[in-house]
Amino acid sequence: MHHFHAVVWLDHREARVFEFNPEDVQKLVIHAHSPNRHIHHKSGSVGAGHAKEDEQYYHAVAEALVHAGEILIVGPGQAKTVLFKHMHAHDPKVAAKVAGIETADHPSDGQIVAHARKYFERYDKTTPQRASTT
Repeated sequence: MHHFHAVVWLDHREARVFEFNPEDVQKLVIHAHSPNRHIHHKSGSVGAGHAKEDEQYYHAVAEALVHAGEILIVGPGQAKTVLFKHMHAHDPKVAAKVAGIETADHPSDGQIVAHARKYFERYDKTTPQRASTT
């Protein structure tokens, strides 16, 4: 069963995708292929200190969001913006559904869904094309 709203909380190791409606929530967890994403380098070392992003991971997250009508992306670091950039480059139809990107530390699943419900309640009331269809 697919729901209209979705929220994804992610960092560079894990994404928790929730599709929901007022009565139901479905959760999917996606793990990055490279679980050790912390990068440390010594002073004076050559290179920018950045590892190549896990394109398969971001693609899997985007694929999990294909059926959502509106998407909220949240997370503690840069992974949320990397996901959005990946979507623009590789999944523009999914990127077009992103309603917002917000910083969130490490909330519980219940806190993520509760925040997203409130977010979309406000978003749907203030978005002209949505206000008349909800």
